[in-house]
Amino acid sequence: MPDIMDRTTLAPGPDEPITLDINIATQQTIEKLLQQYGDIIKINNQKNQGLSYIVTNPDALKHILISNHSNYIKGPGFERVKMLLGNGIIVSDGDFWRRQRTMIQPAFSRHNILQLCEMMKVATQNLIPHWKQKAATGEAIDITTEMSEFALEVILRALLSEDYDLLVAEHGRNPYDFLTDDATRDLALAMRFRQTGKLIQKIIDTRREENLERGDLLGVMMAARDKAGTAMSDKELIDEVMTMIIAGHETTGGTLNWLWYEFSQNPEIEALAYDEASSLVKDDSIHSEDLHDLRYIKQCINETLRLYPPVWLFSRQAIAADKCQGYSIPAGTNIYLSPYFTHRDPNLWLEPNKFHPDHFVDDGARLMHKYAFIPFSVGSRRCIGEYFSYVEMQTHLAIMLKLFKLETIPDQKIEIDPGINLRTKNSIMMQISLR
Repeated sequence: MPDIMDRTTLAPGPDEPITLDINIATQQTIEKLLQQYGDIIKINNQKNQGLSYIVTNPDALKHILISNHSNYIKGPGFERVKMLLGNGIIVSDGDFWRRQRTMIQPAFSRHNILQLCEMMKVATQNLIPHWKQKAATGEAIDITTEMSEFALEVILRALLSEDYDLLVAEHGRNPYDFLTDDATRDLALAMRFRQTGKLIQKIIDTRREENLERGDLLGVMMAARDKAGTAMSDKELIDEVMTMIIAGHETTGGTLNWLWYEFSQNPEIEALAYDEASSLVKDDSIHSEDLHDLRYIKQCINETLRLYPPVWLFSRQAIAADKCQGYSIPAGTNIYLSPYFTHRDPNLWLEPNKFHPDHFVDDGARLMHKYAFIPFSVGSRRCIGEYFSYVEMQTHLAIMLKLFKLETIPDQKIEIDPGINLRTKNSIMMQISLR
């Protein structure tokens, strides 16, 4: 039997060192390597000074993220995220991660999320007068910033409920609005964001002092206990809240931004989504029990997540030597996984670069491979907020599609900016008209 460390079984790849980062140059480099070497590539990563793999093959993704997931921990790049978020469930590992995930899970149960649906409707309805005014005056709307602000308000209200309004009243504005104004995620912004942990600490202290029980996400996490009957520490609570603020608004805001753009570029698809919304939205509202009937709108959301997965590149590191798809993975190998390229693989998708919601007919049952679509990752570390995000986006889109039509202002250069999250390089400006 051949040695698992036999170098002849390493995946193919270039001899020269390659530098990987989260930028357009890296995205272009990966695209060229995939065309040349296939969907499992060995590289000598100059930045991390060691053997690395780039993996977009869905069977290999299944092996690394599900079948043998216990052999793979967080890889390079998460230290930058940890600087911003602390040790929340996105960056934590091992027993601590398992404890936190178990304690947080009840907050994101379907029942609890549907209880939050009313708040999502109100946040959407609050946009209506503003958009109607824009339609009346003919003033363009910055849909990128609008969706970022909307998603930020939704996650803050979900976390803090009425304490969010108290924060706004105390500060005269949303104290987190700098997150939508500044697209960078550098050290200066990380330090500014971490300082806002004091605001969360104050809310936690007040709730305890006044014996306030809230049904929001923070309230459920404060009430949670592990197997030993121990609650989260204040630092643990704050780290999880900070994680949810960033992850909960950037992914959803970015996806809605891209979807409004794609609707404007595909009027026949937008018309079908409008027809579906019109059949279910009454008096600028929709019943939470009707959300599951927004099937075509969910297809459109999935297709947007396919073309523009918020986390386009992430990593794992092998603890022990392994073998995957016939290739050896030595201990310590860094694995770079890219949903962006898996989602655009011509071997897995018909017309992979076209916006085509019919890819997701029957809720994705007809996909060529079960793991060809992983916008929220898969396995035990699948995004805990996935259902929350779908409910939020379906609620927003149904109500606003019924009332408004958005068209992209001509002659804009729409470019992808592959940073920590996949976003547009510049804001997309749109014209609003009433239906």
